[in-house]
Amino acid sequence: MFIGRKNELQFLEDCYRSKKAELVILYGRRRVGKTELINVFCKDKPHFYYACREYTDIQQLQSFTDKIRSYHIPALDLVGRFGDWEKAFLSVLQLPADKKKILVIDEFPHICKANPSVPSILQILWDERLRHENVMIILSGSAMSFIERDILSEKNPLYGRTTATYKILPLPYTDAIKFFPNYSDEDKLIAYSILGGIPHYLTQFDPDKSVKQNVLEQVLRKGCTLYNEVEFLMKQELREPSVYNTVIEAIATGCNSFNDILQRTKIDKSKLSVYLKNLLELSVIEKEFPVLATKNEKASAQKGSYILTDHFFRFWYAFAYRNLTDLEANAADLVWETEIEGELHRFASWPFEIVCKEYLLSLSRQKLLPFRITDAGRYWGKKNVTANGKTENVPVEIDIMACDRAQNNFILGECKFTSSPFDMGQLKALREKLALHGAVSYFLFSLSGFTDAVKKFASENNDVHLLTAHDIVTLSE
Repeated sequence: MFIGRKNELQFLEDCYRSKKAELVILYGRRRVGKTELINVFCKDKPHFYYACREYTDIQQLQSFTDKIRSYHIPALDLVGRFGDWEKAFLSVLQLPADKKKILVIDEFPHICKANPSVPSILQILWDERLRHENVMIILSGSAMSFIERDILSEKNPLYGRTTATYKILPLPYTDAIKFFPNYSDEDKLIAYSILGGIPHYLTQFDPDKSVKQNVLEQVLRKGCTLYNEVEFLMKQELREPSVYNTVIEAIATGCNSFNDILQRTKIDKSKLSVYLKNLLELSVIEKEFPVLATKNEKASAQKGSYILTDHFFRFWYAFAYRNLTDLEANAADLVWETEIEGELHRFASWPFEIVCKEYLLSLSRQKLLPFRITDAGRYWGKKNVTANGKTENVPVEIDIMACDRAQNNFILGECKFTSSPFDMGQLKALREKLALHGAVSYFLFSLSGFTDAVKKFASENNDVHLLTAHDIVTLSE
């Protein structure tokens, strides 16, 4: 079942229909669905697809030869093995087709690591021959830091030759929840909070089983695919997985500032900076700054908040990793009952904020808001409050703040993923949190609806907007 990726497919189609040769870099983290996207795009088009392995250069060349021989090109029937990569790459031109021919090299970094001269070989071929042919070359890879640091850098021979570069991101929630058509609105959002937008994870859940059943059978059960997923990815990408486990667990359980992570992990300060930098490069975490933060604040190493970008990583480290002893003893039911069940809504609150932010950005793109949002995210800071003649600096946190480029128009949003309806006390608190110079609208997002008093207030005040889980789940662009 292929869901979503409408924009990505259209991008590739536009490249294919162009009247010139195309050299496309397509990359994204593991499991994000690159290979499936390529397969759907290449269907019914003349193409040669090769998935690189972690082979030696000679083994890789032999594997490439064997693969292209399976396409039954007469001139290649007697080839034992291509003598070099130049001949191997040019062989795609012999595919019997009148249309543009596609050469896909999946996990391209594997070739480059075994033979660093491959980008130079491809660059020369491109300059002298391939750019004049009716071809489309797609170089795909999951090693994002390698691709961004080496393949796309100015020092790489392919720099300036690529005609397009596309980074594949996880599916937005609007597509992710389509994997569970029979779920309630609430369960769709909970499933998304656990799995995020990674297609490989989403396909592991059976849409005909409950969230609980799926978590027990597909996440917490020893031996299932997702049970070993995090460990596999950590060992694939990092040299010291045990240390990174400690750092990620700290972030997953609420230590988001550098100092909080430092205090929890007890790792040397300079080494922690390196570990965080590596996790940032792998897109396992990201550094978040409050909306309206200055350039100097964003440049500070000690500022900002570290958050996990992968929902499944966050779920695993929040609940499974610290309970591995019980899970290894096949006590998944016990872990669910004592650790997860009572905390699931609290856990889903932060992903719900992300969903609500995506909802607002979608409205903005569809021109359904009074202004175009240019910045959106969480806000945190301090404000002066005077009471009984005494002034104090008190912390302020807002789930969502959105504004236009001139910072003349603002949206303040509050997101409640609880079993209680949004009440007037919460609305009043939001309206009093921050004094802004400009027009302010308030968007209230609630899983369990709103009290009658809030509904009445919103009906009498045009600056207050009420959004239910159903509104969010049924959004379409």
